[in-house]
Amino acid sequence: MNIFLCYPKCSTCQKAKKFLDDNSINYDFRDIKLNNPTYDELKEWIKLSKLPIKKFFNTSGLVYKELNLSTKLNNMTEDEMIKLLSTNGMLVKRPLFITNDKVLVGYKEIKWNNLL
Repeated sequence: MNIFLCYPKCSTCQKAKKFLDDNSINYDFRDIKLNNPTYDELKEWIKLSKLPIKKFFNTSGLVYKELNLSTKLNNMTEDEMIKLLSTNGMLVKRPLFITNDKVLVGYKEIKWNNLL
């Protein structure tokens, strides 16, 4: 089953949800703030995505900035980064759309259209 993780108040997430609904793509909805991804989920999704782990960080978010992660991430191991991401859904780039064989991080309509 597809999983759609987003923050409902985020305008980009709202656009992604509309895209999925307009294209009749089924998914389980998760509010990333209330039900953040677990360590094991993130580890699996990062591997499946084939993206660098830093792509999973919400670099424009307040929590990212408050923790000064732009400088701290360079000194962290991948395991430490995944553990940190799993502590707060607001650190995670959103929306996330997970299928059996794909992980889409962030929303770009053209990219989602091509991959889905």
